[in-house]
Formats: sequence, structure tokens, C-alpha cells
Amino acid sequence: MKLENVTELSRSRVRQGYDDACGTALALDFIGERWSLLVMRELVYGPRRFGEIRANLPGISANVLTQRLEKLAETGIIVRRMLPSPANVQVYALTPWGLQAAPLMRDLGRWAAQSRRHDPLLFMSPASAMMSLETLVDPAKLADMPPTSIAFRFPDDAFVLRTDAGSLVIRREEGAATDVVLTGTTMAMRVSIYGKLPLDADGTGGGMAVAGDMDRARRFVDLFRLPEKID
Repeated sequence: MKLENVTELSRSRVRQGYDDACGTALALDFIGERWSLLVMRELVYGPRRFGEIRANLPGISANVLTQRLEKLAETGIIVRRMLPSPANVQVYALTPWGLQAAPLMRDLGRWAAQSRRHDPLLFMSPASAMMSLETLVDPAKLADMPPTSIAFRFPDDAFVLRTDAGSLVIRREEGAATDVVLTGTTMAMRVSIYGKLPLDADGTGGGMAVAGDMDRARRFVDLFRLPEKID
């Protein structure tokens, strides 16, 4: 196919908002609208129902969320599918191409967290909390961390994080046997991991309740730090 034909085909499928051939400009056409990237963030760790996405994006209206999901589907970033019986509900999931944007989200988060405008006390969804761990882990300390599995149990979501040979992998999962179980809200997670509040078994000190190997839990918490702020 000739270059001219490819160009005409691309313009017929995607609204060109910048008249700029740079891939960054095209990326902004795909995900530059308000909420789009955050909708994608909520799907990084697995499919979600419409109500679950909306519950974790305070301030978004049902109408706007519908519009963003439709556009992301049109551009091939997400897909709609039905969960099998007995659930029989529609969910939204990132396509393999859409999932490739996850490292970009983490890089953006790490960059923006250096700003003095970053407020770590604002609302944070469970998916956002998990992504913050991938974003703010210390690679050198992670390389020295022995293989460890950590379950995170939030009020409306659950994840398992595994470290091994310098890697950190997070999946939406519940019921798995793990070395450590951390239970609480995303705020409790932040004060435990980033605020370095001393860990305790029942969480009465304000952090997450800890069950399992306390030494591994403390070593795990030491992997993370908020970045220094820019001047």
C-alpha cells in the first residue's frame, strides 16, 4: 500500500488533533482526554466492570466514563467482553497493545511525584496503590530481596505481589498462600509503606494489619521511598 493511502486510511480512523506526525501527538489523540489514562490504569491488573471503574475514579460521571470507554475501544486500547456463567456481566479489559502503556503510566507517575504539588494524601484507588509500588521501588534493594509473596487485601479488591531475582510482579488475586498478608485501606498502605509507620499485627496504629513473616514484611516496606521533590 502506498504511503499516501496509508495516510488517508489513518486519518479516516483517528481524529488528528495536532497535525503533527510525531507519535507523541498521536498518543495524545488516543489518551490525552481527561480521565482516559486513569481509566486505563484501573484495567492494568485485570478486567473491571463499569461500576468498579467508576467507583475508583471519584468525580467522573457515568456519561463521561461511557464516552471514554467507547473511544478507547474504538482505538483498540480496550475491549469489552462478557464474563462466563454464572457471572454473565460485561467487563472492560486492556488489549495486549493497551497493556503496553503500563510502563508509560509508571514513568509519568515517577516523574510527577517529584513535584511539590504532589499530594500523597489524596484519594488513591487500589490499582493506583499497586502501581505506585511498581513505580517507586528501589531497584538496588529489590535485587537483594529474597523471593517473597505479599497479599494485599483492600476492602473491595485484592492483589498478590511477588518479588524474585530483582523483579516485582503484581496480579489481581485473592486466596493465594503468601509469606505476608497486609490488610487495610489504601491510606493505611501509604502510611505503612511510604510513611514508614511501624508495622503491627492488628493495624491499630493506623497502618495495615500484618500477618505472616514480620521480618519479610519489614524488609519489603524498606524497598520503597517517595522521590525527593524538585526545587
